[in-house]
Amino acid sequence: MEEWSVQKSSELYGIEKWGSGYFAINKKGHMSVYPRRGNGPGIDLHQLTNELIARGVRSPMLIRFPDIIQSRIELLSNCFAKAISDCGYQGRYLGVYPIKVNQQRHLVEDIIRLGMDHSLGLECGSKPELLIVLSLMSNSNALIICNGFKDHEYIETAMLSQKLGRNTIVVVERMEELPIILEAAKKFNARPKIGFRSKLGTKSSGKWKDSSGSASKFGLTPSEIVKCVNILKSNELLDCLELFHFHIGSQIPDIQVIKSALKEGARFFSELNLMGAKIKYIDVGGGLGVDYDGSGTTYSSTNYDEQEYANDVVAMVQAICDEKGLSHPHIVTEAGRSLVAHHSVLIFDVVGKNSMAQFGEFPPVSKKDHKILHQIKDIFENVSTSNVNEFYHDLLEVRNDCIQLFTYGVLSLEERAKVEELFWRTAYRIKDIVKDLSENEEIYLSLQQLLSETYFCNFSVFQSAPDFWAIEQIFPVMPIHRLTEQPDCQGKIADITCDSDGVIESFIDMASSEPRKTLPLHNLNGKEPYFIGIFLLGAYQEILGDLHNLFGDTDAVHVTLLPNGYQVDHLVEGDSVEEVLSYVEYRKSEIIDSMRRSCEKSLIEGNISQPEVKLLMKNFEAGLTGYTYLEDLE
Repeated sequence: MEEWSVQKSSELYGIEKWGSGYFAINKKGHMSVYPRRGNGPGIDLHQLTNELIARGVRSPMLIRFPDIIQSRIELLSNCFAKAISDCGYQGRYLGVYPIKVNQQRHLVEDIIRLGMDHSLGLECGSKPELLIVLSLMSNSNALIICNGFKDHEYIETAMLSQKLGRNTIVVVERMEELPIILEAAKKFNARPKIGFRSKLGTKSSGKWKDSSGSASKFGLTPSEIVKCVNILKSNELLDCLELFHFHIGSQIPDIQVIKSALKEGARFFSELNLMGAKIKYIDVGGGLGVDYDGSGTTYSSTNYDEQEYANDVVAMVQAICDEKGLSHPHIVTEAGRSLVAHHSVLIFDVVGKNSMAQFGEFPPVSKKDHKILHQIKDIFENVSTSNVNEFYHDLLEVRNDCIQLFTYGVLSLEERAKVEELFWRTAYRIKDIVKDLSENEEIYLSLQQLLSETYFCNFSVFQSAPDFWAIEQIFPVMPIHRLTEQPDCQGKIADITCDSDGVIESFIDMASSEPRKTLPLHNLNGKEPYFIGIFLLGAYQEILGDLHNLFGDTDAVHVTLLPNGYQVDHLVEGDSVEEVLSYVEYRKSEIIDSMRRSCEKSLIEGNISQPEVKLLMKNFEAGLTGYTYLEDLE
C-alpha cells in the first residue's frame, strides 16, 4: 500500500479548493495558517493551540487572525483598482463593511484600522449599530451607510453626525422615512445626505434567494422612487440624493445572477440621473460569495472569484453610464462576508468516541440457539465477491427479523446481543469486500455511513457554528494535526449539548458536489488530545450564536503574525457559568443561598456530613465562576 502523505491529506479535505491560500498542511502534518495568503511565513495551528492552552486559554477556543482581514481588504481593493484601470473608469471604489456580519468590538476596530488606507467605511442596519459606528469611525474619507428600519432618533442622530465631519448617508428604504429626514433637515438647518434603496425585479439564487425580488423586505418600488424624487424636487433637495443602493442577497453562488442585478440596478441609476439627480455613489450591496466547499456548484460555493466580480461591477456600470452620457459614479460594495469569513477558526478537542461495533471474542453459536443466529453466522462465513450483493440484503433482513422477534418475546436479550455483534462483524467484512468493487459502490457508501463512529467534541454547534444547524451551511471541518497519517475512521461530529440536532454530519466531498455524511478521522491514540478545527467561521456565526443548554461564548484570541513568530493581541475570555445564568435572570447570590439552605436541611436530617457540605459548596461556587464547557478531562 502506498504511504500516506501530506499531499493526500490536503486533497482529501480539499484545502487547496476552499483555503484560498490562507491554509495548508506543513511538513509536520499540522495545519498552518498563512495570513498573507501564502506570501510569507505561516503559523502552525496545532503548535499555536497547545501554546495558548499552556497560557491558560481554554478549549474550545476561537482564534482570529487580523492579518487575514488585512489581506481580504487589500484583495478586494486591488481587484477593483485593476478593473477600474483596465476599463478607464472615472470613478473610485469605496468598500463598506456591514457590521451586522460580525459586530465584535476588537474585530470592528481592526477593520477600521486596517481599512484606513483604503477608505473602508461601515454600514449599520439598526440604532444600536449606528451608535457603535459613530463612536468608532472618525475617517471623513470613509462612508457611513445607514440602512434598516429608522425612527426619528435614528435619523436625527445620523444627520447630526454630519456636523462632526462624518460622511453619513441615510438610505431611504421605506417612503415613510423620507418625511422624517426632511423634518430633521429643517430642525437642524442642514442639507441631508440621502440614499435611495430600490427593490430589484431580478431574483437572486442560493440559500437567500427569497430575500430579493419585488417582494423583498426592504427597498422602494419603481413608483415609490418616482414619488420620492418628486418630493425632493418640491423641497429643492434633489441635489441631496447622493447614493443609489440595491442589494441582491447574501452569498450569491452564480455570477450570472450578479450580472443581471447589476444591469437592472445600473439602469435605475441612469434613469434617476436623467430625472435630474446628480448621484455620486452607486452602492451594489453585498452578495459577494465565499467558497466554503471548493465545489463551485453549490450554494456554499461560488463559480467566480473576486477579480471577476470586480470586473463585472465596473464594466456593467460603465457601459450603461457611457450609453447615457453620464459621469461614472463612485462604486460602493457591502461585501462583509468576503472580508471576514476566512479570518477565524474554531478549535475544539475530542472528549470521546462511540463505535457501533466493539468486538471481543467471536460469539459462539450452538445448536440450541435460534435459527436466526445460524443464518447470520452463515452470512459471515460465506460472503464473497460473487455473492456480496445478495448477502448484504440478507444481512439487513436478518437484522430486521431480529428486532421483530425480540419485540414479540421470541428472542432473549442475550440472543439479541449476540445477533447484534455478529451483524456488525459481518457488516465490516462486507465493507472490506466491496470497497474496491466499483459495481458495489452504493453498498460501500451505505455501509460507510452505517458503520460511522461518533466523535464527541467539546463545543456547541448552536453557539459556535449555528448555520450548520439552522440552514445546513457547509463549513470546512478537519483535524489540525496527524495529517501525515491516513485517517482510519469515518465519523460524525457530536457536540456536548443534549440536543440530537447538535451534530455535524454534512462534510465537504471533493469527489462529488454533494456533501458526504461522514468525515475521515483518526483513531484516538490516548497519547495526546485530538484537535479538530472548523474553518471560515468569521461571518455571522459568533453573533448568531445561541445559548442552547447554556453553553456560552468560547475563549477568543486575536493572533498577529510577526517576522519570527506571532503575538497575542487580545484574549477575550468566554462566558462563565455565572454570566450565562444571569442572561436568563438567575443571580449568583440567590442560587448560592438556595443551595446553602438545602445543605443545612440535609445536615440537620443527618443525610450529609459537614465535610461533604463544605466540599459540595466549594464545587458549587467554583462551578459558577468556571467555563461553561468541559474542563480538566485528563
